[in-house]
Amino acid sequence: TQAALLEAMQERRVSVAGNTLELPEPFFVLATQNPIEQEGTYPLPEAQLDRFLFNILVGYPTKTEEEAVVASTTMGNAKEIDQVLSRQEVLDMQFALKQIPVTDDVIAYAVDLVRKTRPNTADGSDVAHNYLNWGAGPRASQNLILAAKALAMMNGDGSPSITHVRKIAQPVLRHRIVANFKAKGEGLIEDDIIGQLL
Repeated sequence: TQAALLEAMQERRVSVAGNTLELPEPFFVLATQNPIEQEGTYPLPEAQLDRFLFNILVGYPTKTEEEAVVASTTMGNAKEIDQVLSRQEVLDMQFALKQIPVTDDVIAYAVDLVRKTRPNTADGSDVAHNYLNWGAGPRASQNLILAAKALAMMNGDGSPSITHVRKIAQPVLRHRIVANFKAKGEGLIEDDIIGQLL
């Protein structure tokens, strides 16, 4: 159920038949969302969506990619997936990520960006007031910084910059804001609104 998912994501444990089980680290949830198949599914409430670090849009594969998928899955020559990192290596990378320093100006930029998404607040931008029913909460600011740190780490940079925050803003924020009727009427999606805020 959604309650069990929420407990697992927030508390890192699950309760089954009166027993509570701690989930091992590293623990993460990947979820897929198909905009076509809606029957029999229930949209996740904003409180659950907010617990996902990213909302990544995955389009169709290229022709070459699709041909490779078809060839590898229909001709009996499917390759086994090799382990890339051990559990401990993932934990070590997570620890290293937390140790990356962040300057005050980068934190301030991330917090200001998130606060600009909040309609009907003193820090909310005109864009938010005009196009959003709901803005991002404090978890969005935390995740902008964590994602910017990860991007900096992958790029071999010593610490995240405002550029890193800007690059990951859409996948971190798009599921944390709710466009209003006016935005939808003008054909705007969440990424358009985030783009205006950037």
